[in-house]
Amino acid sequence: MDRREFLTKTAAGATTLLAASCGDKKTGASASSSSVPGEGTMTYRINPNTGDKVSILGYGCMRWPMKKDENGRDVVDQEQVNTLVDYALEHGVNYFDCAPVYLQGQCEYTTGTALKRHPRASYYIATKLSNFGDPSQEEAKRMYYNSLEQLQTDYIDYYLLHSLNDGTNNFNRRFVDNGMMDFLLEERKAGRVRNLGFSFHGPQEGFDELMALHDKYHWDFVQIQLNYSDWRLASGRNTRAEYLYEELHKRGIPAVIMEPLQGGRLSKVPDNIVARLKAREPEKSVASWAFRFAGTPEGVLTALSGMTYMEHLEDNIKSYSPLVPLTDEECDFLFETAILMQQYPTIPCNDCKYCMPCPYGIDIPSVFVYYNKRVNEVTIPTDRENKNYRKLRKSFLDAYDKAVPALRQADHCIGCRQCVEHCPQDIDIPRQLRRIDEYVEKLKQNTL
Repeated sequence: MDRREFLTKTAAGATTLLAASCGDKKTGASASSSSVPGEGTMTYRINPNTGDKVSILGYGCMRWPMKKDENGRDVVDQEQVNTLVDYALEHGVNYFDCAPVYLQGQCEYTTGTALKRHPRASYYIATKLSNFGDPSQEEAKRMYYNSLEQLQTDYIDYYLLHSLNDGTNNFNRRFVDNGMMDFLLEERKAGRVRNLGFSFHGPQEGFDELMALHDKYHWDFVQIQLNYSDWRLASGRNTRAEYLYEELHKRGIPAVIMEPLQGGRLSKVPDNIVARLKAREPEKSVASWAFRFAGTPEGVLTALSGMTYMEHLEDNIKSYSPLVPLTDEECDFLFETAILMQQYPTIPCNDCKYCMPCPYGIDIPSVFVYYNKRVNEVTIPTDRENKNYRKLRKSFLDAYDKAVPALRQADHCIGCRQCVEHCPQDIDIPRQLRRIDEYVEKLKQNTL
């Protein structure tokens, strides 16, 4: 089968699946919409379990703006965070997603400090039990109570068991065998946890195992990776989003969406994809297509975005104020776009930084982000016979040194694989670092 035939047949099969969640064929009665028609009015979804009126745009607090302190250390810029939170609340965003491990432990306190300046009933806080290391009940409870303290609140609206990627094996070890699940169920009864759920990256069998526990634990919500690329073309061990969403929908479980931009990759697409999207909507951003896709299924409670800068926040608010659901034809168009993007050899890194710190000092996310950027811009030198090769070669190497300090580049990887088990995208990180290092070395030696 040649490439043209492959693209045609794959698109035809996939768009049938997409149609179930697009346009007038809306699925997912587990969360209902509420918005006042007119420009500038945020769309809300109603949580059927609690009646919470949740903004369809949720604030992912993993990427707050940073600055250097007096000792040269990277710290969150609290003043900028306050400004972003104030603007978000003013424009209808009321769901804020945190975790103890985000921003090297600074996320919860920074977010709690910004939100504390507003009435508690005006926002919903989500955070996670991120006990990836010591699974003891003592350590898990310490993390839980510390989250309440850092967030400066006496209850958590949406509490997640963080990254149950391997199904019940992961779940039992971290939350059942130590009695922590029984504790959390009591906390939910007491109202200190208003909604209890989990986040998931991983294979279908693991997700099926967790869904089978719904009758026992009553999952109030589940956080899944969903975007127009992963809807049918999920990579690695990740399950296609269409399956995850439909399994939640048929059980009436609201879905919280992470990675609607696939870690930013759907906002930094190759130039020919930008032109394709702009030809349809010249005035809209590339990212707006992905956000509209993520918000279209009615079973979606909120779609998270890590908005570091005000321009990101403003653009995303515009996409959801109000949300204009995609039509069937627009879904077909987006899925065909996703298939075209599969031709570009980017690394599926979401810049979540779960792989950090590297014991050998490598800045793994920065290496991958830089490499993906050059691939997407089609500015990666590939052929010495190309007339622009020398210019591209110099540009690539110079910019690499600026983007990633020499002592933190891919060539320092020894293949210890400590990073691999923490990667939610199941990337073989050492192999990808070795591939990039070999490519860079060929450029330096001019032997490509």
